[in-house]
Amino acid sequence: MPYAVIMAGGRGERFWPRSRVKNPKQFLKLIGEKTMLQLTVERVEGLVGIDNTYIVTGSEFTGIICEQIPLLPRENIIIEPFGRDTAAAIGLAALHLGRKNPGEVMMVLPADHYIGNTPRFQDILKSAAAAAVKSDAIVTLGITPHSPETGYGYIHRGDLFDTFYGNQACRVISFLEKPDYDTAVKFLSGGNYLWNSGMFVWRISLIRKMIEKYIPQLDSGLKKLEAGLETGRYQEILAEAYSELPLISVDYGILERADNVLVMTGDFGWDDVGTWTALERHADKDENGNVLQGQGVLLDSSDVYVLSLDKPVALIGVENLIVVNEADSLLICHKSRVQEIKKVVGALRDKGFDNVL
Repeated sequence: MPYAVIMAGGRGERFWPRSRVKNPKQFLKLIGEKTMLQLTVERVEGLVGIDNTYIVTGSEFTGIICEQIPLLPRENIIIEPFGRDTAAAIGLAALHLGRKNPGEVMMVLPADHYIGNTPRFQDILKSAAAAAVKSDAIVTLGITPHSPETGYGYIHRGDLFDTFYGNQACRVISFLEKPDYDTAVKFLSGGNYLWNSGMFVWRISLIRKMIEKYIPQLDSGLKKLEAGLETGRYQEILAEAYSELPLISVDYGILERADNVLVMTGDFGWDDVGTWTALERHADKDENGNVLQGQGVLLDSSDVYVLSLDKPVALIGVENLIVVNEADSLLICHKSRVQEIKKVVGALRDKGFDNVL
């Protein structure tokens, strides 16, 4: 039975002021009546079972995870002492799961994505697992683009490798960083470029080999931790060993360098819900393109997203704005600049406003 590893250590800063350091995006009810983490666990639990579901996160989130996912075994929460980007988190998970069954398949999934069609999602993951076993390759899930997005990385899809349960696995020619607008338009019209979803499937033994080959510093640190598990000193050396791990993403550290990578197209209603404007896509709009969640009135305004749950908000004669009104803070942002909200968080921190972060 494959393992599902859910990455849940992010800070969700682009969703400030709703997302906070102590309660970030993945633990919020952004779409529907369940949190993003709860929805993610439900999707994979139906495929691999709760006992084979693991969550990688920070120690400060253990309590909220146990509260939101009460049936998850406590030992299935893999703790990072602090974030070192995705390569380290994935390596740590592979270290622990490899002690159980190094030949098994490991599915790596973000905790905060929206998936519209769960049965189709599970079908694609099942096919990706079969591809990972037969090819002993890295399998990633790509999304057919419907707009020239500049906030996503892209996958250049090559020839067909094989078909698994009716789903095609193609060779990957290359991974491309977030493009400028003109380049994104070319990718969209080309037809053989996919959005990089950040979801990966591989044998545990393979990802350990890839880490050893392409990120030797990470491999060295993981072996120290492995020795700590053998001698009972794991917790004692975890923080020190982890601080020495390279700060690098798995995309840059491994996927962009490896030559045995396949991609399967995920046609299951995916959205990374990375910004307030992304969240807006899943909400009902009025005749002027406005979304009002909570209390307020919008007069002579268009294409405005407003979230105000505890007090009424009134807007007159504005357009293309994001307005998020919390009890202790207020965000007003032009839609074209939502990617810069992380800068706002940094600026508030520099000014000493940690109490609202």
